[in-house]
Amino acid sequence: MKKFAIWIHFGMLVSLLFGCQSNNKQESLKEALKDKFYIGVALNDVQIKGKDTLAMAIVKNHFNSIVAENCMKMEKIHPVKDSFSFELPDAFVNFGIENNMKVIGHCLIWHSQVPSWIFIDEKGKEVTKEELIARMKNHITTIVSRYKGRVHGWDVVNEAIDDNGQYRQSKWYTIIGPEYIELAFKFAHEADPNAELYYNDYNEWHPVKRDAIYNLVKGLKEKGIKVDGIGMQGHLSLDSPTISEYEQAIEKYASLGVKVMITELDLTLLPWPSEKLTADVTFKAEQMEKYNPYPHGLPDSVNNLFTRRYSDLFNLFIKHADKIDRVTLWGVYDTQSWRNYWPIMGRTDYPLLFDRQYQPKPVVDEIIKLAKEKTK
Repeated sequence: MKKFAIWIHFGMLVSLLFGCQSNNKQESLKEALKDKFYIGVALNDVQIKGKDTLAMAIVKNHFNSIVAENCMKMEKIHPVKDSFSFELPDAFVNFGIENNMKVIGHCLIWHSQVPSWIFIDEKGKEVTKEELIARMKNHITTIVSRYKGRVHGWDVVNEAIDDNGQYRQSKWYTIIGPEYIELAFKFAHEADPNAELYYNDYNEWHPVKRDAIYNLVKGLKEKGIKVDGIGMQGHLSLDSPTISEYEQAIEKYASLGVKVMITELDLTLLPWPSEKLTADVTFKAEQMEKYNPYPHGLPDSVNNLFTRRYSDLFNLFIKHADKIDRVTLWGVYDTQSWRNYWPIMGRTDYPLLFDRQYQPKPVVDEIIKLAKEKTK
């Protein structure tokens, strides 16, 4: 049995290696879209460490922008008050520069994945407003200064608006007040005046939240705060939002004179287990068989819907290439995707452009064809 398993493993490796070679021969997404917008991808820790070589071959071949999925988030990069962890972020930034990619930092201030010390003083009590501002400034200044001139742009504030259009009642908000957003952008600008600065959020297409994000950025710009772009996360499903709803959001944000970016694009094919549509990482749902209908592969009918949906989205992005600066996929291939474990652990989802065997899905060719047609 051991010898048989070894041969099976060897066969899989050969298959994957040849698959990677075929990816290299295929016309790349970045080449097809070079006159439209940057095409980016999120890298996980294993990939940044260089241990997922097949994924990194895809990245080098198809993408010209990268963002770190987790290693630059506060709990990872600043786990202890007086200590930063720069090994992985340094490797991430160096990889991007060595491969002539637009490097995006994600993210400086967020309500989630925050180390417990940030909001608590030495006595275990909630920190004062002044102390939290000082800690925020130190965090932002240290990180942005370290990568000055090397990181092209930063997601400065992530998900500050709730789905009801009100400010999210995070610790940043309840301790400092709404001005924490303005201060975060000021601190980032002071640390690197040439870096682009972005506001990033999900459900950014929903009218109530769309208008709240618009008003937030509009208000910041009217105060003279540097905000260069709005990130539309793009955690989408087969039927929501409609193309029209997404287009309206792109146009509304672009009317502010900022760049629009699709920053965390993935397309879940699994049933949603709640009446509430969200991309909040704290949301969890109970595992039930009906919510994991494709554990062994997709039927052709669903594959066709997937291809059509992604094609319609990229057709929209190409149509508005004068407004969109970057489209970033939230992962290289399906196995990597957070959709497999959120909001339910252990599901099998198929949300990205490359499958579990590192092979490009048919939609990759469709996107390339769309880009060529729109160039003529």
